[in-house]
Amino acid sequence: MKLIENYIPKTEKEYQKLYQKSVNNPNEFWSDIASTFKWKKKWNKTLEFDFKKPNFKWFLDGKLNITENCLDRHLSKKADKTAIIFEPNDPTEKCLRISYRELHSKVCKFSNVLKKNNIVKGDRVCLYMPMVPELAIAVLACARVGAVHSVVFAGFSSTALAARINDANCKMLLTADGSFRGNKTIDLKSIADEAITKCPSVETCIVLKRINSRIKLNKIDKWWHEELNGESDKFASIELDSEDPLFILYTSGSTGKPKGMVHSCGGYMVYSSYSFKSVFQYQHNDIYWCTADIGWITGHSYIVYGPLLNGATTIMFEGVPSYPDFGRFWEICEKYKVNQFYTAPTAIRALAKHSLDFVKKYDLSSLKVLGTVGEPINEEAWNWYNENIGKNKCPIVDTWWQTETGGIMISSLANVTKGKPTFATKPLIGIQPVLLDDDGNEFHENNRNGILAIKFPWPSIARTIYGNQKRYKDVYFSNYPGYYFPGDGAFRDDEGNYRITGRVDDVVIVSGHNLGTAPIEDAINLHTNVVESALVGYPHDVKGNALYAFVILKNDKNIDGIRVEINQLISNTIGPIAKPEKIQIVDGLPKTRSGKIMRRILRKIAAGETDNFGDISTLLNPETVKQIVNERH
Repeated sequence: MKLIENYIPKTEKEYQKLYQKSVNNPNEFWSDIASTFKWKKKWNKTLEFDFKKPNFKWFLDGKLNITENCLDRHLSKKADKTAIIFEPNDPTEKCLRISYRELHSKVCKFSNVLKKNNIVKGDRVCLYMPMVPELAIAVLACARVGAVHSVVFAGFSSTALAARINDANCKMLLTADGSFRGNKTIDLKSIADEAITKCPSVETCIVLKRINSRIKLNKIDKWWHEELNGESDKFASIELDSEDPLFILYTSGSTGKPKGMVHSCGGYMVYSSYSFKSVFQYQHNDIYWCTADIGWITGHSYIVYGPLLNGATTIMFEGVPSYPDFGRFWEICEKYKVNQFYTAPTAIRALAKHSLDFVKKYDLSSLKVLGTVGEPINEEAWNWYNENIGKNKCPIVDTWWQTETGGIMISSLANVTKGKPTFATKPLIGIQPVLLDDDGNEFHENNRNGILAIKFPWPSIARTIYGNQKRYKDVYFSNYPGYYFPGDGAFRDDEGNYRITGRVDDVVIVSGHNLGTAPIEDAINLHTNVVESALVGYPHDVKGNALYAFVILKNDKNIDGIRVEINQLISNTIGPIAKPEKIQIVDGLPKTRSGKIMRRILRKIAAGETDNFGDISTLLNPETVKQIVNERH
């Protein structure tokens, strides 16, 4: 078996050499990387693809189980090494260290629980859980039995949870009595109960005791701890095809319902592992911490799969950066002597607003690499992070990627390639980004903005949108035929570094989370007094972007009460994360003569850029623009 270390660049020169190889001969390159893993049966062909259909297959006819590579293969040399460190929400609660041997045993046990409850290969299992080790264990157990896991972030409403369960036709729901969040508890079970009433496909619900609240079990409910009683810690992993689905993860679209992105077993394994090792330059005894939640792709790829595939020690943190105070992240970094720290620009901006005393009281000398994810980082936040957390000694990897890509696509590699503030910089080895003009033509000049696209497949590209191949094609492959279109614009400098300039569709990134504007507008329009609404993003000091709603009412009685009710509707329908920062009541919205809302103008108004709208005389109702500006908050 080849060693993955042989394909991890250590210098800029090695990066260039490997990059060229990966572009000139991608089949050979990815075949070499795949050979560093344990396969039940080797693949016959490395890659088959067609951008037109679109159809992507990697490592054809290869057979494997990803958990053998996350767990079993480490047992001969790393059985006693810590796989997961669990840091609870309450700093006085005891932390947990789970070795690879223990994790293997717990995953096998829960695999037997799934089997006992009639979960077989191909079944979909939904997980709606707090950030506790059982969530990672259950994810891996699904993978071990060949079931497809679909994790839903535990901040979503019952409506959003039900929509995802029904879309994937899930047979089982795994949840908890509740979760801790700072000084609050969240009653997950009642949210899950409400969702299940609308989900006929769910046959069993297994409930973890976390907050020890008094809950009533329903007919299909079972206690997690009781289900584990007497189960064996042996479970032979199920053989899966490289192209079998591993998980479905939902991401917000610019229109309509969320998109269930399907990731496959083989390609995802190869790329999540390789990108983790390359970007963070993880060494054998390092302690790695990604602060994300497993409910998002970052948690899938860089808390669970990427680290465990590399036999790393990964930290799971249940809490929030502000509890019990704003030094919590740095306390944890000191406590475990964290080497790689990966978080979102939103968190950095929020912490930068507070006294440096929260940072200074902790020893951060163990840190070697800092990372950011979720959205582009602004220069001010980058500098604060670099100076106060990294002490000007740690490279910052500013990683661009998406739920759809499965792994990091553009980023510097720590201490290998050069970072540059506000730039994601260079593509990872094997990734071929290009810039397109508005007509979809590739251009090679630098110092220019364009539409970002990827012109060659990579192993962890999402294979489809669950149950909707047509939408998959329409969203990602139809605008610019022959390319994958991520929906982002980018600028490329003289050295070929890429800076992501933001979405070019109606998706707003708030605190690192993609929020489609259409579903939120639909929620606002449910209010009986709302005639029409338009939602846009605008720059926000902490969140990066926030949401601004422009709303037309039938009558303007009790405006403040209506604002509260609108926010409640959004919380109930999507979740609190989607609430607008500002709601402005307006008499009309600027529209083209064909009736299309001019969101470009609304974005400018929301951002306070009211001096240059260009020619608005062609609008159906140009007078509304002045009116909205005058009444802006």
